[in-house]
Amino acid sequence: MHFISDFLLEYSEQNSSPEPPLLRELYRETHQKILQPRMASGPLQGRFLSLLSKLIRPKSILEIGTFTGYATLCLAEGLAPEGVLHTIDHNEELVDFQQRFFDRSPYASQIHTHLGNALDIIPQIEGTFDLVFIDADKKNYLNYYESIVPRMPAGGVILSDNVLWNGKVLENAQEDDVDTQILQEFNRKLASDPRVESVLVPLRDGITLTRVL
Repeated sequence: MHFISDFLLEYSEQNSSPEPPLLRELYRETHQKILQPRMASGPLQGRFLSLLSKLIRPKSILEIGTFTGYATLCLAEGLAPEGVLHTIDHNEELVDFQQRFFDRSPYASQIHTHLGNALDIIPQIEGTFDLVFIDADKKNYLNYYESIVPRMPAGGVILSDNVLWNGKVLENAQEDDVDTQILQEFNRKLASDPRVESVLVPLRDGITLTRVL
């Protein structure tokens, strides 16, 4: 669900910096070969992620939820020369697809892929994270958040995707709709947590920018 019309979305894409050719190819192939291709960030959100990463110039990025690697490559565009990006996903069927595009990018040596449960893998990664992108299973958003905030320096930035959840966060969640309930709680948490400051932006399915204090 987009919260602006398709016409305004197209206009916004046309009046933003162009999508790099490799990403255009990745996005097209995602739609041709992968189930649920709408999970890929896409051109407008991708340029948004890229620009934020370039402004931050992170030395260490953590991405929770790789999918086909579109957002991974967008975030990598802002890495400091010596920076690294750790990306975690549980779907082994996508590993070859991701790696094929990572290897063709200028950031191949800086991207470290991890396969498995993110809550098990995050403690195994050393150091702090300057930039984190959360875009994985919604039921664990609060768990991911609590696992990374202590690992981030003051000024570190967290980006949380799909926080509007197709508009379901505006409704009274059904008793068995755990994802919506968790996202509603997650949004309240980010707005009130004294450790951070946040703004929820209605871009595509909603993305929250959070700065660690």
